[in-house]
Parts: sequence; C-alpha cells; structure tokens
Amino acid sequence: MSDSKVTGVVHLIEETKTYGAKGFRKRMVVLEQDKGSFTNYVPVEFTRDSCDTVDELKVGDEVEVQYRLNGRRWQKDEQSEVRFFVNVEAMSFRITGDGAHSDSMSERVSDPNDAFSEAGDDEAPF
Repeated sequence: MSDSKVTGVVHLIEETKTYGAKGFRKRMVVLEQDKGSFTNYVPVEFTRDSCDTVDELKVGDEVEVQYRLNGRRWQKDEQSEVRFFVNVEAMSFRITGDGAHSDSMSERVSDPNDAFSEAGDDEAPF
C-alpha cells in the first residue's frame, strides 16, 4: 500500500492526548481546504513521538501531509454492537508556504495496529 498526500491550511492544532496504561499519545491537526462552494476540513492524527513534531506548525501554515489510512474493528463485549473506525495517520509533513521545512517526522509507525494495542482494550484512542 502506498502512502497518500493531502494539502491544506492548518485550521486547528489540538493538544497531545494520552491514552491507556502504556501512555499511547496522539495529536490531531485539522487542515482546511477551500473547495470553491464549500470548505473541507480534514482531521489528521499524529501518534507517539510524532506528536512533538507538530510543535513546528502554526495555525495558518500551508502544509502537505503524507498519510496512510488505518481502519479498526471495535466491540466492547460480545453483546455490544460492532463498530468500525477509520483514521488518517500522518507519516510526514512539510510546510509549503514561506519558511518551508523539510520532512519533519522523527518516527514512522511500522504497523498501524501497534498504536491501538498500546491503548488497551477498553481505552481505544478515538
């Protein structure tokens, strides 16, 4: 599977959130894309040590984010409804406007399911 790219203007940068006993971390950045008659908002998640690289970003920065899609099946117990989730996991980014940086990710997650297993069964990171 190849990684994909998305471009946009940084609209929102959340604080890093920690989940589970092992301290899984994630941080969401929302990109804004002007699509003419409407505005598209794309949430992109940075995980683990890559949360710290987001400190380089500011609201209003034009960026290109390389990402991969991850999906997960989740069910609290056998009697509960099965739910499916998808997230956009940032692999790297670069600021494309003035003062552009090179790729800024310090760590790649080799298996996207590793991030979910770190959070624990009852504390899914979404």
